[in-house]
Formats: sequence, structure tokens, C-alpha cells
Amino acid sequence: MKEYIEERVLELANYIIDRKTTVRYAAKKFGISKSTVHKDVTKWNG
Repeated sequence: MKEYIEERVLELANYIIDRKTTVRYAAKKFGISKSTVHKDVTKWNG
């Protein structure tokens, strides 16, 4: 996996967990689509 994708996945997951926020809000904060957030955190989760 590309290193920048792995970093983004970890940042997204930590952001969502730490702030108890939604995929929609995380997508807006990171400037990416909801689909990308969902794909990242589900595909690379464990």
C-alpha cells in the first residue's frame, strides 16, 4: 500500500475515534469524499 494512503487511513481512523464524529464530517475536514473515508476505514481496518 502507498505510504501516504496508510498515513491517511490512520489519521482518519484516529480523527473519527478521538472526536466521535461521523464519516461525513471527517470527509469534509480532510477534503475528501465520504466514499473514500468509508472505503479507507473499512478496507484497511485490521
